[in-house]
Amino acid sequence: MSRSFKEALKNRRSCYGITGTSPITDEQIKEILSFALLNVPSAFNSQSTRLVLLLGSHHKKLWEIALKILKGITPQAAFAKTEQKINGCFACGYGTVLFFEDTAAVKALQDKFPAYKDNFPVWSEHTNAMHQLSVWTMLEDEGLGATLQHYNPIIDEEVRKTWNIDAAWKLRAQMPFGVKTAEPDAKEFGPLEPRLKVFK
Repeated sequence: MSRSFKEALKNRRSCYGITGTSPITDEQIKEILSFALLNVPSAFNSQSTRLVLLLGSHHKKLWEIALKILKGITPQAAFAKTEQKINGCFACGYGTVLFFEDTAAVKALQDKFPAYKDNFPVWSEHTNAMHQLSVWTMLEDEGLGATLQHYNPIIDEEVRKTWNIDAAWKLRAQMPFGVKTAEPDAKEFGPLEPRLKVFK
């Protein structure tokens, strides 16, 4: 698709109805992630964000892990609803992007620039969030719906073991995606006046 940046941001929404299909190739999805890693800014050029793309059986495995863990901690009366959400909104998709921050990269900057030591973990979260928004927007612009999920930290250990993830990588979010089955509901906006101040 060819949208302006503003149009792309406006159309990026949480899509809970997705299918296990994609209008673009796996290589094109990988290129979106690569583009984000190369072009999204980071404090002191830390490049601390790490991405893992799960497709096919790997995507399904992630949500099987989440469901198994949730079954052990969710009240039985509420589990059916949880299972429906996992299977009907996430596992049914085409793939999932895992967003990590490399704590070793953050610590290296803390050691190198001790005056900013307390700021680097915060700035690390900023860059991860920018990667999340960028990837989400680019996926949407290619015709894929997505949501941002946070089943960390309960799934962290199993994710690390299953895909042999470096222990220094901290899981921050999961983004299941696939072709949208329906457009999201209209979004409500609060007034801008309390949220924007201009002085000139």
